[in-house]
Amino acid sequence: MSSIISFREATKVFPAPRGRGREVRAVDGVSLDVREGEIFGVIGYSGAGKSTLVRLVNALETVTSGDVVVDGVSLASLGEARLRPVRAGIGMVFQQFNLLSSRTVAGNVAYPLEVAGWTRAQRDARVAELLEFVGIADKAGAYPSTLSGGQKQRVGIARALATNPRILLADEATSALDPETTQDVLALLQRVNRELGITVVVITHEMDVVRSICHRVAVMEHGRVVEVGEAYQVFSAPAHDVTRRFVATALRDRPSPAVLERLRTRHTGRIVTVGVDEVAGSSALITRVLREHGVDGTVVYGGITEVAERPYGSLTLELVGDAGAVEEAVVALRAVTLVDDHGRADR
Repeated sequence: MSSIISFREATKVFPAPRGRGREVRAVDGVSLDVREGEIFGVIGYSGAGKSTLVRLVNALETVTSGDVVVDGVSLASLGEARLRPVRAGIGMVFQQFNLLSSRTVAGNVAYPLEVAGWTRAQRDARVAELLEFVGIADKAGAYPSTLSGGQKQRVGIARALATNPRILLADEATSALDPETTQDVLALLQRVNRELGITVVVITHEMDVVRSICHRVAVMEHGRVVEVGEAYQVFSAPAHDVTRRFVATALRDRPSPAVLERLRTRHTGRIVTVGVDEVAGSSALITRVLREHGVDGTVVYGGITEVAERPYGSLTLELVGDAGAVEEAVVALRAVTLVDDHGRADR
């Protein structure tokens, strides 16, 4: 699959404010490829550089050094006039919606078409098509002040799609929404990708967003990409500490030390946490191993969710049986999946 966006040692340095303090390296030597047709996530804590990175894609910021190549066009040396056609192929969805309060829903979606010189008839047809696609055709004459957050973001997505972009950038597009509305908007972004074939780049600090829709993900810290890979692989085997912290916030499937202590007061058997995924560990496999060794296993904590539409999570079990048999069962489980052995209550 070919790359539609390539960062080549891209660096963005902001000078110290009014000559005081130190310069800020918001993006620091990033080399990264986004493949055509995928949903690519960029995740990081506040100040990691992810929003600056996405602004380099549509040249709202220009690189200090290195290059950004978008759809085969190098942006580093382009002047403003030559950047316009590149930007026309890129849609942008914002956290705070950025709708024009004086325009109706239809007027907001029509605005980029007016700028692009479409005729009134062309604009009307395109606006009707887009509002139907995002599910708010009945709100065409409404003003933004009367809409819910989810409806405002649907308008924002429709507006971003108006000029038939090949790339859609979503910068914290769900951060201002409640959990249920967030899932609705994420499902809409998946439709945009699947049905329209648009490459979607999602900037977020929420690993749940990555878990829900991203094919691949890059993790940023201090302006650098510290980890990149398939979303499922990054979740199931995070290589960097910051990634592990993000994964823990999304899955919440493993007991904290405090929870583990409470479990030990109620369960006197050996407590282990067993990884569950579609390749190595599954609940059926775990059950079979325990049965073969004559060990009883009771689920006392855990959770299994989907990452990139594939199962992943963990189960914390109390194992009860002959001590030797329990030990053999733990060894057998370790041979097929990840196991954290928390021991017995009296250990």
